[in-house]
Amino acid sequence: MPPDARSEIQSPLRLALPKGRMQEGVFTLMADAGIQIRAGSRGYRPHISLAGIDAKILKPQNVVEMLHAGSRDLGFAGADWVRELQADVVEVLDTGLDRVRLVAAAPATLVTDGRLPQRPIVVASEYERIAEQWIRERNLSASFVRSYGATEVFPPEDADCILDIAATGDTLRAQNLTVFEEIMVSSTRLYASTPAYADPIRRAEIDRLVMLLASVLEARRRVMVETNVSREAFDRVVAILPCMRQPTVSELHNGSGYAIKAAVPRERLPLLIPELKANGATDIVVTEPSQIIP
Repeated sequence: MPPDARSEIQSPLRLALPKGRMQEGVFTLMADAGIQIRAGSRGYRPHISLAGIDAKILKPQNVVEMLHAGSRDLGFAGADWVRELQADVVEVLDTGLDRVRLVAAAPATLVTDGRLPQRPIVVASEYERIAEQWIRERNLSASFVRSYGATEVFPPEDADCILDIAATGDTLRAQNLTVFEEIMVSSTRLYASTPAYADPIRRAEIDRLVMLLASVLEARRRVMVETNVSREAFDRVVAILPCMRQPTVSELHNGSGYAIKAAVPRERLPLLIPELKANGATDIVVTEPSQIIP
């Protein structure tokens, strides 16, 4: 093996973990994948139980900036900040965690048929690039004001309209603001720096971590259904049982029927269980897998 290749293998994968509202979901996801993170309340350099990873905790905006600059190889951040910062990064996994919408909102008296008035207005947002592009695309006569949190309190005195993150929309409604346009949907995603993803050694390390995390996300979406069926009911039950590829089937003692096992979508369960029972399934057991790797 060439000396430079050996050096690359020994160099740790530089992982950026998010600070703030995303952190709990990311730490739980990694723990469910068997990866423990130990960090004190003020610790920005946590210990990761998975060998070969050097971790650092950063604000999501800084995670994106460091990935773009190449000083971090891999990191968790929101899609909103990747778009805002126009970062050159590679999305490797959408965790679906912390799903929020970036919306345009204004006092209801200002919005007519989903449109703002054709007069000079003020738009406030933390997202300067996104807001300015939004203004241009709608040909608005608008000036932009940068906010640094609590954007929803700007209207009506300090801004006519805001572009802000909304999860449930309760905060906006509490300020008497009406959402009149959805700009994008964001969630916590795992991004790689472009140079790291282009490097075969780094790419293999990234793919291994993605596989572990994706296996947890897949398991959260599914449950394991096990049931016994007679020979007569076998075809009917298999026909209605959703599974990833094919169900696992084994013969019962004395050849009296079959045991069937399948990982099924969790949301199908309320309708599936009665349907299985009605078609001859017995001894139905539902369990929750911790990881599923296709």
